Amino acid sequence: MTDKIVVFSTCASRQEASTLARALVEKRLAACVNIIPAARSIYWWQGEVVDEEEFLLVVKSRRDLLHELQEQLCKIHSYQVPEVIALAVVEGSPEYIKWLDRELAPASD
Repeated sequence: MTDKIVVFSTCASRQEASTLARALVEKRLAACVNIIPAARSIYWWQGEVVDEEEFLLVVKSRRDLLHELQEQLCKIHSYQVPEVIALAVVEGSPEYIKWLDRELAPASD
C-alpha cells in the first residue's frame, strides 16, 4: 500500500474545472489533475432528482495532504457541498510514484 490517493470531485463548468485544478497543482496539493468533460451526473439535491452535465476532476495526491486539499477545494468551489472522495492507491509504477513524490508538497513529519 502506498501513501498516495486519487481524489474525485465534480464541478459545473470547464472554467471552474481549470481554476480548481490549477489551484491544487500550484499549491502542490496535487501533482496532477485530469479534467474529464461531459460527465453526466444524476443525483438527489434539495428534494429533487437532478440530471446535469459536469466535469470530473481526477486528482493525484498523498494521504497526508487530503485535509488541506479538501479545505482548498471547498474554499474556492461553487457548489454548496462539493464532492471530495479519496481512494487509496494500492500500487503503481515505481517511476510514477517517484514523480508524484517529487511534485507534491513535502510531507509534514
